[in-house]
Amino acid sequence: MTSKTRRPAKTKPAIALTVAAGPAERGPVAGMSADEAATELECLAREIARHDQLYYQSDAPEISDAEYDSLRRRNDAVEAQFPDLIRTDSPSKRVGAEAAAGFGKVRHRVPMLSLGNAFADDDVVDFAARVHRFLGLGEADPVAFVAEPKIDGLSISIRFENGLLVEAATRGDGSEGERVTDNVRMIREIPHKLSGKNVPNVVEVRGEIYMSHADFKALNEAQAAAGGKIFANPRNAAAGSLRQLDPTITAARPLRFFAYAWGEMSELVSDTQHGMIEAMRHWGLPVNPLTRRCRTTDELLAFYNDMGEKRAKLGYDIDGVVYKVDRLDLRDRLGFVSRSPRWAIAHKFPAEQATTVLRAIEIQVGRTGSLTPVAKLEPVTVGGVVVSNATLHNEDEIARKDIRVGDTVVIQRAGDVIPQVVSVVLGKRPQDTQPFHMPAVCPVCGSHAVRDADAAEGERGVVRRCTGGLICPAQAKERLKHFVSRLAFDIEGLGEEKIEFFFDEGLLRTPSDIFTLQDRDATSNAPLNSRKGFGAKSVDKLFAAIDARRKIGLERFLYALGIRYVGEQTAKDLAKAYGSLAEFRKAVDAAIESGKSSEAYADIDNIEGIGEAVVDALIDFFSEPHNVAAVDALLAEITVEPYERLTAVASSVTGKTVVFTGSLVRLSRNEAKAQAERLGAKVANSVSKKTDYVVAGAEAGSKLVKAQELGVTVLTEDEWITLIGT
Repeated sequence: MTSKTRRPAKTKPAIALTVAAGPAERGPVAGMSADEAATELECLAREIARHDQLYYQSDAPEISDAEYDSLRRRNDAVEAQFPDLIRTDSPSKRVGAEAAAGFGKVRHRVPMLSLGNAFADDDVVDFAARVHRFLGLGEADPVAFVAEPKIDGLSISIRFENGLLVEAATRGDGSEGERVTDNVRMIREIPHKLSGKNVPNVVEVRGEIYMSHADFKALNEAQAAAGGKIFANPRNAAAGSLRQLDPTITAARPLRFFAYAWGEMSELVSDTQHGMIEAMRHWGLPVNPLTRRCRTTDELLAFYNDMGEKRAKLGYDIDGVVYKVDRLDLRDRLGFVSRSPRWAIAHKFPAEQATTVLRAIEIQVGRTGSLTPVAKLEPVTVGGVVVSNATLHNEDEIARKDIRVGDTVVIQRAGDVIPQVVSVVLGKRPQDTQPFHMPAVCPVCGSHAVRDADAAEGERGVVRRCTGGLICPAQAKERLKHFVSRLAFDIEGLGEEKIEFFFDEGLLRTPSDIFTLQDRDATSNAPLNSRKGFGAKSVDKLFAAIDARRKIGLERFLYALGIRYVGEQTAKDLAKAYGSLAEFRKAVDAAIESGKSSEAYADIDNIEGIGEAVVDALIDFFSEPHNVAAVDALLAEITVEPYERLTAVASSVTGKTVVFTGSLVRLSRNEAKAQAERLGAKVANSVSKKTDYVVAGAEAGSKLVKAQELGVTVLTEDEWITLIGT
């Protein structure tokens, strides 16, 4: 076999097989005409794809390795003779591709959102109740769900046009991922061409790339024999195998795939999740056979318990199950909250735990000056991953659990991801341990470290923060690390170690320095390619990766600035509200000039999801001349693109600001808000002169009164529904 070892063909008695002619029977390639070659390549592509499906999906190969290899050699020979006739779905594109220079970025046409989590049965009961409540249904009104194992792998989006695979991308931050098309073509479970009837012109399939336990074991054994990298778990192995710059390495790795969702579709072939999954199966895509339709909460929990019992015997890793509302029209009504759909939830298995010794407590200084205690542990394996560090959260949490250096502690990976110290095994505590006290000075710059004031209570907060600000090197470094992180500028090859190096060498101090690095390096007496650890190719790749990020979306830009309280979701809320950087800056500048009691301040505070703490943080940040100068220097090097409202539909209320008040009858309040946002409207919390419509239900109160005082158009629920045309 050209790319990996095949198992022997299974013997199937009493079954007559129609085997295509072998290379010798098909005649010499040298005498072929172009028409004959085109026909031959079409037949070979179809035939090899069929044998791939039999081998990798059905586990029932019909030909030997030698026969399979002869088909591939025949295909290679015809393509060598007629290179202009190489097909998009050619088997040769699965192996032997040239190494890519790097992964480009792909903007997802439909965002790849994450799921909310349930960790207890009560969470699932609450989820089902929220669905009923949001839709205005009673407990007796049935809502069917589809339950499926939650594969612990790498999320992927694969786009087919006219049935042919044209693009594949990782999830990334949900809005933008890495283009891995060539590598995905190497995965034999993923067809290059969809089969069957009723395949839409555009099919964007979402699913999970994973590695089976048996394949993972074999891979690590081969890696060990060759002196290569040993992977910690199947998920890491799958992710590392897919993200290879040389697709032939991906081709040699035993990757598998399950399809479970979709993004952009030119048409939906079913009105249910279950029907869409069945359609994918008929198109030749592997889907999980354990997927089940459930009609009650008891059935959902029974499926979860069943998967928990079977988990160790499945042959691949799962870390829970996923429940999705089956009917697509109900999902449209339910919509989304933050980055998660209201119509789905992941029910996670309990976190795995282990016991180890806490050797030290180190203090890390974050980008906003926060001092975070980190447990340095005797390395221990938890959930298949070696853990040597764990979060201790803050000094109050350490005191509450009475965690001390030298203690034997229980570790778990919260949500199977973030290691944390759960408790202390007091029976194993050494006699000479001492209670831990947070330092009163910053361990990096020596400035005073003080506890935050709790704005709501007027008391001390839980976070101790360095007062060094701009003079603290740790904060400057951490801000730069945040700036290039995955959810911010996501500059490939410029990770934490590189930031540390460039900062210590005096090459980077502010974000704009990143984008002037190449020009400065060209005139440097000690260019990067002359330094240890930097070769000409690696330096060129770094500069290319930096140039590739000179255009960035508004939401990522705002998040990258590291403004306090402006996390990923808040950055998106601001970007969605203002659309462009110019409008955002105009609004913040107006709030700075007018003060806290002004309408300009209230306009920002009025945005759904934004509160006074965020507005104050924006004002503090953009009132500081050093910050404004740093931002302006950055903008001289990059372009901030307007926010892309991917899910909005043009309508009569697009761009309008709407406030809902009172009790609605035909729609729940939450459903009405979600519907308005899908139609491109801005939903606000309170009424101002900039409000276009107030939709008033029964028992509307002060918001209705204010709307009448300001002359804002007031609509009944029926008038609103007529206006939007539903």
